[in-house]
Amino acid sequence: MPTFYILHSSSLNRYYIGSTRGEIAGRLYRHLNMHKGYTSAATDWLVVYAEIFDDYSLALKRELQVKKWKSRKMLDRLVQGKGSEHPD
Repeated sequence: MPTFYILHSSSLNRYYIGSTRGEIAGRLYRHLNMHKGYTSAATDWLVVYAEIFDDYSLALKRELQVKKWKSRKMLDRLVQGKGSEHPD
């Protein structure tokens, strides 16, 4: 199930934006246990937002759209359900 997701780490007070072709639970497990990249800096990542798509290309497109925002404020609003689903 293709999914666009946002993770949050309380210890780092940071978001991670990503997408996956498979189940979000498996992807979160890999972020927490078998990852050497950005998310390896913390072990308290939680899924705080997710959108499910019919096709992975759409999930990836959404990931890239949100990454272009480069705005913590806009991410906070999206996660809290106060932002527009697709402001671009």
